[in-house]
Amino acid sequence: MKKEQKKKLRSILESSYIYLVFLFLYLPIFVVIIFSFNTSKLNIVFEGFTLKAYGTFFKNRTLMEALTNTLLIGVISTLVSTIIGTLGAIGLSKYKFPGKQIIDKLLYIPIVIPEIVLGVALLSVFSFCNIPLGIFTITLAHITFSIPFVVISVRTRLAGFDKFLEEAAMDLGANRLKTFFRVTLPLIMPGVLSGAMLSFSLSIDDVVISFFTCGPGSTTLPLKVLSLVKTGVTPEVNALSAVIMLVTIIIVSINTSMQVKKLKSLKA
Repeated sequence: MKKEQKKKLRSILESSYIYLVFLFLYLPIFVVIIFSFNTSKLNIVFEGFTLKAYGTFFKNRTLMEALTNTLLIGVISTLVSTIIGTLGAIGLSKYKFPGKQIIDKLLYIPIVIPEIVLGVALLSVFSFCNIPLGIFTITLAHITFSIPFVVISVRTRLAGFDKFLEEAAMDLGANRLKTFFRVTLPLIMPGVLSGAMLSFSLSIDDVVISFFTCGPGSTTLPLKVLSLVKTGVTPEVNALSAVIMLVTIIIVSINTSMQVKKLKSLKA
């Protein structure tokens, strides 16, 4: 009986620990959602329930401009970094060339170094090259720190890749380009999509590097929210954040369901 009681107690403690971890992670998100329905403009204390913020944040011109800049930078940087990162991962995995080990080590520098150091370094480069700060420089900066994450994600997928499938395709008459698009790319697509989603998430969430590389008229949503912290985050910002979180959850759910269907079809 004592052993059973100890097992039950251990199970309760483990479950409680897991619930506390999830509560710690997701409680701030629930607070943001709850305060998006707040009637108070200062949004410090919850005074009452209203849906007004969800109808007015679209009319906030500066907020929508910041959101547009964020999405534009995120989409462009994700597309470019995914293409470069995928090709780089394939090249590093399949080919041997002088300096490969050095490139392999340098690849982790943008990931390891603090963001403020990378932001100052990129600002120095843009100033030295006389490149005016704006949407273009922020996009280049986001591409710079996103590429390593895509490379690592795709290389992880390539680690279990069967090279004989490519050889079989070429033996059957397919050239290298056709083999890549019809054999290699579909097989590594989960890694490519994971890298792309990670790149997009990092881009729309970045504050430090965007702060150093932004210019007039290129304020992103994180920078806009950061500037509002001094005067108080309005319910409109919370409402927009809640909508973004909802869209993100839907995209992740669709991607997960597609991966599950693919796994089931492969097992069948």
